[in-house]
Amino acid sequence: MELTINGRKKTYQDKMTVQQLLQLSNISPERVVIELNFSILSPNMHDKTELKHGDAIELIQFVGGG
Repeated sequence: MELTINGRKKTYQDKMTVQQLLQLSNISPERVVIELNFSILSPNMHDKTELKHGDAIELIQFVGGG
């Protein structure tokens, strides 16, 4: 399955949910907003949304600073 994540194409062997993608990427779900195919995905849908070949994902992470 090929996904475009933050503008870069990546290939994965198995199907997965958004939650599984975050785990594989070591990204804390509390610190990220997911845009899937140009729509913001609600956090309560991360474990229910299965990714499909060709999906475009933007991972927008919150960064603290001062």
